[in-house]
Amino acid sequence: MSYDLIVIGTGPGGYVGAIRAAQLGMKVAVVEKRATHGGTCLNVGCIPSKALLHASELYHEANHGFAGMGIDVSPKLDLGKMQAYKSEGVKGNVDGVAFLLKKNKVTAYHGTGRILSAGKVEVTKEDGSKETLESKNIVIATGSDVAKLPGIEIDERQVVSSTGALELKKVPATLLVVGAGVIGLELGSVWRRLGAEVTVVEFLDRILPGTDLEVAKQFQKILTKQGFKFHLGTKVTGLEKSDIGCSVAIEPAAGGAAKKIAADVVLVAIGRVPFTEGLGLADAGVQLDQRKRVVVDDHYQSNVKGIYAIGDVIAGPMLAHKAEDEGIAVAEILAGQSGHVNYGVIPGVIYTAPEVATVGKTEEELKEAGVAYTVGKFPFMANGRAKVNRTTDGFVKVLADAKTDRILGVHMIGPNVGELIAEAGVIMEFGGSAEDLARTCHAHPTLSEAVKEAALAVDKRAIHM
Repeated sequence: MSYDLIVIGTGPGGYVGAIRAAQLGMKVAVVEKRATHGGTCLNVGCIPSKALLHASELYHEANHGFAGMGIDVSPKLDLGKMQAYKSEGVKGNVDGVAFLLKKNKVTAYHGTGRILSAGKVEVTKEDGSKETLESKNIVIATGSDVAKLPGIEIDERQVVSSTGALELKKVPATLLVVGAGVIGLELGSVWRRLGAEVTVVEFLDRILPGTDLEVAKQFQKILTKQGFKFHLGTKVTGLEKSDIGCSVAIEPAAGGAAKKIAADVVLVAIGRVPFTEGLGLADAGVQLDQRKRVVVDDHYQSNVKGIYAIGDVIAGPMLAHKAEDEGIAVAEILAGQSGHVNYGVIPGVIYTAPEVATVGKTEEELKEAGVAYTVGKFPFMANGRAKVNRTTDGFVKVLADAKTDRILGVHMIGPNVGELIAEAGVIMEFGGSAEDLARTCHAHPTLSEAVKEAALAVDKRAIHM
């Protein structure tokens, strides 16, 4: 069978790119090794984790917040039903992707894809049979896999990856999280709210590497108040399992006395690595970089003509929405249009409570680049809606160019900031200034007023502070 485009992988980048290509009149096929579409994100990542984050937050609020609002309840945790709720949400999403592919007349092949050469993809099905497909263009959208900790075996029971951490059958009394990045802190939050004692071990001397440092420090204080324990500047040197749990050996990253921490469950969350193994890339002559990512040009084409790559398998943040935009861009490029992605305006969100959201440059990046900038900050403590909702932790920070007032970055920690960050992204996409944002009328009372006030604070004229 011959196609205009074959996409290997139907995660957010792959399925979105396939649908956009079909909209543009191409004959498109996708190859997916899972029984369901949606990739890591919909099956064992973004979607199920958000379901558990939402449910656990409501459970925690019912236990600790309702009484103060005059609501007397005695919630009981049924983890089995909570997991079923999560699975129902996953099914609804993956079924939705299957529907969209069918609606757009995209042919789906279930099996493992391997590139034989430019224009040829071999699909190995579950029963072992093989089929060769031909295409004018191939897009690699195979995403990423869990990064392993050398010498530590993940069994998804006592030592789990993010996948296993979403499937625990009971709340562990103690959970040790290795890695203070987004995944570790989100999943740690789920089990902390449900009753686990959570300890985080991080090799670096800070949490959330790459995030604005002021936001990261404030976030750590909030998590500590929620009951998290942190060992920063610390490395894991060994792990022993027994019938009663795990014993984890840790020591200072810079060297020093070692000690052991006992935990019922250990979550290894040290990041993700591009999934490029088994795709036949070496035989096809596709160049990879030192981190085994596909090297692409400005049009997402590899060094082999007709073979493209997007998402987690190429350079850049491993984010579903980044992959989606790249999927649309490569489809439009193949159709002769000028698809592009503005990498300076890709938001990042941590879906804890409070949430963390950022877009654009951090203060540290601006300082390193020698860019003169001004800062406007506004705390949610001074926001009317946050006050009555009792969600006053956090703040909004706007960074603007000192000469032009153009917004260079916006960083938030607080209630619903994962939604509020979109406002910052839009104004930055249009090259807007802090003054533009400050002059835009915001509804009262809303959390979004904190964004406006932070923009006003750039010029030292915030009203409610």
